[in-house]
Amino acid sequence: MHTKTFVAAAVGLGLITLSACGSSSGSEGSGNSKSVTLVSHDSWAVSKSVLADFEKKSGYKVNVLKDGDAGQAVNKAILTKDNPQGDVFFGVDNTLLSRALDNGLFQSYEAKGSDLILPEYRVDQAKHRVTPIDSGDICVNYDKAYFSKHKLTPPASFDDLVKPEYKNLLVTENAATSSPGLGFLLGSAAKYGDAGWQGYWEKLKANGVKVVDGWEQAYNEEFSGSAGGKKAKADRPLVVSYASSPPAEVIYGDPKPKTAPTGVSYGTCFRQVEYAGLLSNAKNSKGGKALLDFLVTKEFQDDMPLNMFVYPVREGAQVPPEFVKYGPQAKDPETMAPAKIADNRDQWVKSWTSLVLK
Repeated sequence: MHTKTFVAAAVGLGLITLSACGSSSGSEGSGNSKSVTLVSHDSWAVSKSVLADFEKKSGYKVNVLKDGDAGQAVNKAILTKDNPQGDVFFGVDNTLLSRALDNGLFQSYEAKGSDLILPEYRVDQAKHRVTPIDSGDICVNYDKAYFSKHKLTPPASFDDLVKPEYKNLLVTENAATSSPGLGFLLGSAAKYGDAGWQGYWEKLKANGVKVVDGWEQAYNEEFSGSAGGKKAKADRPLVVSYASSPPAEVIYGDPKPKTAPTGVSYGTCFRQVEYAGLLSNAKNSKGGKALLDFLVTKEFQDDMPLNMFVYPVREGAQVPPEFVKYGPQAKDPETMAPAKIADNRDQWVKSWTSLVLK
């Protein structure tokens, strides 16, 4: 979801992605009963020691196949579902979940430990085709130095972003090609309703919103508050990113800053949840089930935040102090039922494209 690099450091969503130990697309494929293959988007990451511990306990070698961003990876998995590339797919989120389920991407399996997943993240309880793994908030981030220099209060809400004082300051991602871009669109639809979101985007367009293809370009090249943006002489002090981006700036800063150089406009957040599932026609379904069980363990859930810059979904899992201090989860994010996303997503993206990009 959010494992990109902030310039040279590997961090929440891109330039250099963190790779899993044991990752391989070599000779040991899914057909080998001692090998299990995880298919994911490029942001998958896990600590070497944690993965090695699973491999030792389970007897399975884990191969990781990274396949582009979330949208690309889901679409490819659907196209290859009759002869899947692996056994487990990780990284389909609530904005794309219905597409995966409607196309029969997953088979039923209730992972051990599922009863410890926080109730608000559970879906598909009748069939258990997917298991919630992590959550994150897509939110507008702001460059603290810019707003301090210009003696300007950062925007606090969706409403604020269309005000004249924020003209030509915001960069967002294409809702048709980017997961955070789509999440921001869905957040506006949740906020303003079916009848109001297009009018809101007309105002945003009139107020100079800039749209780029993906998160990496938006955050590392256009956003003045990121380490990459400072080097690139970026001129947009507002960017659609994640609530966990400020702690990432602190953790991977070189030199490490005393406080986060960026902040979060919590009135602009949309809650994103990522799932994993056992692929239909998986060659090693037994190994796949063991791997799904592992993703719900406290060991993996505790390890996940500092690797993928997302929040755990298991009761009692540990959240790093940097997250609590610099990037806490939104208290009242916009949300939308997967069924409503399914009914409207494609038409909304089509309308958004016509409205904003033409």
